[in-house]
Amino acid sequence: MGAKMPAVAASYRSGSEEPDGALTEAIDREVALRGDSSRNCPASTRHQQIMGNEKSAREDEGKPFSHCSNFFHKQTIYMKNIKFFGVEMSPDNIAVAMVYFVQGVLGLSRLAVSFYFKDDLHLDPAETAVITGLSALPWLIKPLYGFISDSFPLFGYRRRSYLVLSGFLGALSWGMMATLVDNKYNAAFCILLGSLSVAFSDVVVDSMVVERARGETQSTSGSLQSLCWGSSAFGGIVSAYFSGSLVDTYGTRFVFGITAFLPLMTSAVALLVKEKAIHDLKSGHDFSVNNSSFAQSTIQQVTQLWDTVRQPNILLPTLFIFLWQATPQSDSAMFFFTTNKLGFTPEFLGRVKLVTSIASLMGVALYNGFLKNVSLRRIFLWMTIIGSGLGMTQVLLVTGINRHFGVSDEWFAMGDSLILTVLGQASFMPVLVLAARLCPPGVEATLFATLMSISNGASVTGGLIGAGLTQLFGITKDSFTNLPLLIILCNLSSLLPLPLLGLLPKENSDRSSVVDPESALQSMEEMKLK
Repeated sequence: MGAKMPAVAASYRSGSEEPDGALTEAIDREVALRGDSSRNCPASTRHQQIMGNEKSAREDEGKPFSHCSNFFHKQTIYMKNIKFFGVEMSPDNIAVAMVYFVQGVLGLSRLAVSFYFKDDLHLDPAETAVITGLSALPWLIKPLYGFISDSFPLFGYRRRSYLVLSGFLGALSWGMMATLVDNKYNAAFCILLGSLSVAFSDVVVDSMVVERARGETQSTSGSLQSLCWGSSAFGGIVSAYFSGSLVDTYGTRFVFGITAFLPLMTSAVALLVKEKAIHDLKSGHDFSVNNSSFAQSTIQQVTQLWDTVRQPNILLPTLFIFLWQATPQSDSAMFFFTTNKLGFTPEFLGRVKLVTSIASLMGVALYNGFLKNVSLRRIFLWMTIIGSGLGMTQVLLVTGINRHFGVSDEWFAMGDSLILTVLGQASFMPVLVLAARLCPPGVEATLFATLMSISNGASVTGGLIGAGLTQLFGITKDSFTNLPLLIILCNLSSLLPLPLLGLLPKENSDRSSVVDPESALQSMEEMKLK
């Protein structure tokens, strides 16, 4: 289970297409937000600024979110000089970081879901892995969300409105988990709904991030990715320990109830997004396409998107990423082993989750500090080899060999999780950087969402293969005889894609490795402006 973004022209910060003259109006708004900093300007300049501010105020009057967003922009303007992971904290960047923070803090429910499946619904490891994999389906159709948000603006906004809607949808899904769900089918549906909420908001903020990463060096793109995933890791740290102790003390439904309030933070930060309205509510003039033109436009976009994706400099790296992430996983089987066989409590697993959340942040820092200038081929090679070797240490825990060396199961599990999470996060960051830098202008959200959907599809494939192997080896909630064999097979299979490292680009610190947008998608960009 992807920061991103230095400067692009202020008028295009939201990624929306603006007509001629919009840059001047955007500068006027910026001057207004800076208050009396214009006192050092000539009188004629101040007069022009005031006239521009009055014009902007008249244009914004009556538009949804305008008064609230102006308030938040004024409150956050001073943060523009503050940087995290080398990224300036503008209102847009704060909104992006907060959405990723919410994604991390939603981890509060993960342990509750696992224990709910195991203890309340009495599911087996393979069945749990299948439901978990199916709940990730909304992440496989992310390009569809890009089409929807681009073509059907709500209340005149392509981004703010959908962030608000996503937050409400997530609150609804977890509210139902807390009150109405009583079987595995209803549980799967609600978790699917919650996953849809997060995936849609992820597409919206990713479009803001990708336009800043496009055409930048690998180092700059890495800083942007680090901001996003650092925010997500911090959210995971905030919720990690309580995810276990709350399950232990109050039960799973109580945790689901608390989780229902968290997506509303996404709705709130939507007010920080700088976006020019494209729907004039007063005149009733709607710039969105009608049904027939939308269908024609969609067909053209899909066709041209396919033409872009099948270019060798995009298709080959994408193929490697899919194969690299589609290797089988044994996570569900290990969860049942540690809880049913070793007796790990929810509170202890919450502590482990706290450690892994900190480790995830350490992985981001490791990449941002030492690896973002290293070639992608070298990172994938060594991280995969080291990760595969260290992943074998889980066999020691399953067979009890660690106790012969005086290391308790609890300490071994915690240390093993910490090291593997650091390596896993550090090796996943290049995937995000590569995907962001491959995206041409005009379809940043759609193409990046397509690449991420392929990556997510690979993860789901790996989970389902792992579920099949779990069933094949006869691993159940009470029988773990063949678990060491499953662990060994999963870790060795992660080495299989390494001979295909040649599919990745050789140079990654050069902007020339980015896809040339002019030759590939010029017609699509023109179509989006119509």
